[in-house]
Formats: sequence, C-alpha cells, structure tokens
Amino acid sequence: MNVAALSWRDLLLRKPVVAWALYDFGNSAFATSVLVGFFPLFFNDYWSAQASGAETTTRLMIANGVSSLLLALSAPLLGAIADRGGWRKALLLAFAVLGAVTTAWLYWIPQGDWLQAAVVFAVASLGFAAANIFYDSMLIDVTGEERYDMVSAFGYGAGYIGGGLLFAVHLVMILQPGWFGLSDIATAVRVSFLTVAAWWLLFTVPLLAYVREQRPAVRPRVSAAMAEGVRQLVDTFRQVRGLRPALLFLIAYWLYIDGVNTVMKVAIDFGYKIGVGSEHLMIALLVVQFISFPAALAFGSLGERIGPKRGILIGLAIYVGVTSWAAFMTSVTEFFVLACAVGLAQGGVQSLSRSLFARLIPPGKPGEFFGFYNMIGKFAAVLGPFLVALAATLTGEARWAVAAVLPLLLGGALVLLVTPEETGETVRRDG
Repeated sequence: MNVAALSWRDLLLRKPVVAWALYDFGNSAFATSVLVGFFPLFFNDYWSAQASGAETTTRLMIANGVSSLLLALSAPLLGAIADRGGWRKALLLAFAVLGAVTTAWLYWIPQGDWLQAAVVFAVASLGFAAANIFYDSMLIDVTGEERYDMVSAFGYGAGYIGGGLLFAVHLVMILQPGWFGLSDIATAVRVSFLTVAAWWLLFTVPLLAYVREQRPAVRPRVSAAMAEGVRQLVDTFRQVRGLRPALLFLIAYWLYIDGVNTVMKVAIDFGYKIGVGSEHLMIALLVVQFISFPAALAFGSLGERIGPKRGILIGLAIYVGVTSWAAFMTSVTEFFVLACAVGLAQGGVQSLSRSLFARLIPPGKPGEFFGFYNMIGKFAAVLGPFLVALAATLTGEARWAVAAVLPLLLGGALVLLVTPEETGETVRRDG
C-alpha cells in the first residue's frame, strides 16, 4: 500500500498504526503515574519515611542512576541482537512484561522497606525504557519514510492521552479513596501501581497482534545472533562516525534533549519553590498531558510540511522562551501559562526527533541504531541536573536555576542547524 497517498485520517486509522500507538497509550501510564507522579512522593512518605530528606533523595537518585546506566550500556547491544535475530517484537514483550510485573510488585512491598522498593523500581524503570528501544524502532514497520513525522507524533499524542486518563483516575482515587472502596490514601497509591501494570499489558496486545516487524531472510540461533550482534555493534560504532548526518544529529539530540528532560524533571519542584500548591501542581501536570496530544499531532503535520528539523527548532525556540521567562515568574497563573507552553513543545520535539533519526539510519538496523538513540537519551540526563544544581547553589534561587539549561537548548539547536537533513534513501545509497 502506498501510504504516502493516504490522507492523515486514513493513515492514522490503519490497524498497524493504531496498534503501534496504543502501546504508547498503555506504557505512558508508567511514566505519568509512577515515574513523575506518585512513586517519588510515596517513597519519601511510606518506604523511606524514617530517613532524612537528603538520605531519601540519595536513595532515589541511586536507583534512577543504576537503571539508566544499565540501559545506556546495554541498549545498542540489545538492539543489534534483536536486528540479527528478528526479535524486536519479542524483546519488547519481554521487557514490557518485566516492567509491568515489577510495577505491580510495588503493591506488596511493606512500609519501611526502602531497599526493596528502590530495587524493584529500578528494575521496572529498566523494563520500561528497554521496551521503548524496540517500540521506537518499529516506527519503520508501520509506515513509510514520507509519513514518519505524522505517525511518530500520533504515537506520542496517544501516550499523553493514555497516561493522562489513568493519572486523572488515580488522582480521584487518592483524593476520594472511599469512592473506590479503599481504606486510605496509602492503599489508593499502592492500588494505582497495580492498575498501571494492567493498563500497560492490556495495550501491549494490539501491537503483538497487528504490527509485523521487518525480519532478516535467515534467522540465526540465539547464540549465533548474540555473536553476530556483538560484531555488528562494533561495526555500527564505525558506521556512526562515518554517517555525518546521524552523528551530528546524535550530538545535537544529546544536548537539547538533556535540556528538555531537565525542564520536565524540575518543573514540579520549581512550582513548589515559587509557592504553587500541590493540587495546582497535579492539575498543571494533567494540563501538560492533554495539551501535548493535539500539539504533537500539529507538530507532526508541521514536520511533513516544512521538515522535521525545522519543526524541532521551533519547539526548541519555545523551550528557550519558557526557561528565560521562568526566571521572572511570580504567580500561579504564569506557572500555568508556562505549563501550557511546555505542553505545546514537548511532544513535538520528542516525536520529530524520533522521525528525523529514523530517516538518517541505514536499512536493516533499526533496533541497533535506536539502541544508540536511547543510549544517548539516557546519558543526556546528567549535565542538565548538574547545571541546575550548580546554579541553585551559586544563586540560592530556583528561578535562576531553571535558566541554567539554556546553554544545552541553544547548543543543541546550533548543532542541529548544521545537520544535513538527508533522507533514508540517501543513507541507503551511501551506505
């Protein structure tokens, strides 16, 4: 089927596209309700309540850091092995099940057992992130290169809606546990972990049923695929150095996605520091989720019209404006306007980055190259928080600390400007 000739409505109603996007609809509940929403607060108040604030923060950061490091070190190799054996779907399922099962496990961890909670959370985070390597790489399985921008945006948009819907239900559960037959807030939070796991697994089923991955003509045995995967990984390191567009893009992505992710991570703490109440902070998080859905689709359409690189640059310009403005913000109303601006740009930058990279990689190696992509994303989680911490220490003001990510956003934009926007066909001819 010639997907280039389809209208965007017909394109987004194709079974493989819908099934692929529904996985994001399901697994984003982990990102919203567990990673960002409830686990950090519950860890402080339930599992690590006897420790000091500094101790609890250290424990959380170690759990996050170990999980990110394991993924960063293993992502390219996992992708290479999956490509050689044609096992991207199988590995996605394995890591999704790992993530969902360990998320559900959080329900049974007793109060005060911070070590078990930290380890289980780290494994769940690893499962979530590792599965995304293979999910991202399946963009090439559900549409043609000329429609990457719209389909990638649709996936992110579906994630914002799915994560936001379940998060809204969880907020009601926590505010009114009695409506759900729950005894208290702690029980409501623990039940939320079970519902995230079920939601995640439920919306994995359509992808397994309707997405057909591109596989090699001959599928080697597991041991042979692992050996070939290691050799292919070494070869890919050489290829990345020789593929100037892909190399420049990865450098740009490493810089600007660190800035984007840092803004997301510090937003709640920043709002709290300028006097925004916890209820308003949760509402702001919901606002970001639901604004990001139409915004991601709009950026997908924009990417098809003017190119993904220009679309990313527009999104980064919005982020530069947001971080500059944050230094002078004083009111709750301004914080909500900032949240809306972030919602407009967040999905666009993420989805167009994925679709642009998909254009730059050689054929037959989507898992491997998206392993690199996800590895860069994980390593791009160090410099931004360090800059924010340094700025907060030197100035004593959270509002100036947020502006510390400006060099990352601007540096990434500058490198992206000089990145050739070559198509996959060019890569095929040159590779």
